[in-house]
Amino acid sequence: MSEASRRSVLSAGLGAVAAIALGGCDSSKTATLPEKNGRAESGAAAPTSSVRLIGDGSTADTGKQPHQPDPPVPLEPGQTPPQFVIFSWDGAGEVGNGLFPRFLELAKQHNAAMTFFLSGLYLVPESKKNLYRPPNNPVGASDIGYLTDEHIKLTLKYTRQAWLEGHEIGTHYNGHFCSGSGSVANWTPAQWSSEIEQAKSFVNHWRTNTGWHDLEPLPFDYEKELVGSRTPCLLGQDNLLPTASRLGWRYDASSPGGRQTWPVKRNGLWDLPLQGIPFPGHSFEVLSMDYNILANQSKNSTRGPVANYPGWRKQATDSYLAGFQRAYTTNRAPLFIGNHFEEWNGGIYMDAVENVLTGIYDKSDVKLVSFRQFVDWLDVQDPQVLAKLRTLNVGQAPAGGWNSFLRT
Repeated sequence: MSEASRRSVLSAGLGAVAAIALGGCDSSKTATLPEKNGRAESGAAAPTSSVRLIGDGSTADTGKQPHQPDPPVPLEPGQTPPQFVIFSWDGAGEVGNGLFPRFLELAKQHNAAMTFFLSGLYLVPESKKNLYRPPNNPVGASDIGYLTDEHIKLTLKYTRQAWLEGHEIGTHYNGHFCSGSGSVANWTPAQWSSEIEQAKSFVNHWRTNTGWHDLEPLPFDYEKELVGSRTPCLLGQDNLLPTASRLGWRYDASSPGGRQTWPVKRNGLWDLPLQGIPFPGHSFEVLSMDYNILANQSKNSTRGPVANYPGWRKQATDSYLAGFQRAYTTNRAPLFIGNHFEEWNGGIYMDAVENVLTGIYDKSDVKLVSFRQFVDWLDVQDPQVLAKLRTLNVGQAPAGGWNSFLRT
């Protein structure tokens, strides 16, 4: 990766929103939630009439998550691997721009599952910001701010809907500190543990913290749901991993500057990095995230010249599609695409993601899955098969074709 691309990696997510947390304490409370035609209405209840409220009722155990694929099976000898594409969203807060519901609808139309890295602070009213004690930062501090009450309610609504429609809820943590002495890059494993526990608490106690006891719970047990994360600005992974491993998490999506090859494990977790992909018109690659394409187009400005938007939209779309085609036609390495619910440069990066989604979904061997679903597939594969897949370099097709390459 060139120096220009490396510089764009360092600025990844500087305009990003944070993410989520875990949670769940035992409770014997039960509740009845509405159903419609045997299936919960969007943003309402899980597809069961009896649920177990957890703690103060902010979350609930509603049973098996709906709309999940069949259990994965190992590849057969000589079988071509599927092309996995994972769309993920850092922050996953709805601020009234309609982007969260827009992509939930697009996912439904194209049979896609996604991962939403929700910020714990996005469920905390600003009047309660002193509840947050970020490592190496003042009490209540946050580099992403706090949502209005209306936007907290919308975020709750669409987080419920996302889970009920089969998507994964992950965490992007809380305050999104990317620079200075308080940066997440400097946090110790113990400080990451504190950040995680606070993020869990904000999700598990939003009813207590907001006073909104008349709203429906989030329909999942967060301790069981949360199995992976992406750190702010892709920083701090080395010290996060020991804590994530202790918690039993299954993957981390925080590595910067990954390559389009099959993944490995670090500290017992699958390491699923944002990847360098072709950047049309340039000799260097760009990271597979909206903000990094922006950084190379408008030099970190989120409002570049309007006249450039059509060309930049096409360049962003073509970059993602080039990354897809390179993997799809060669080593079948998974493609990881990171996004934010932002209207940077007139929303062109949202349009680019939609263009890619609609352009690839109808291929029978393409699987649009969440990170959790992808690691479910990885975990049932023969380790020797995965090791052989990892011998294929970026853009390298298997010698003799897949039938020969994976026959033995």
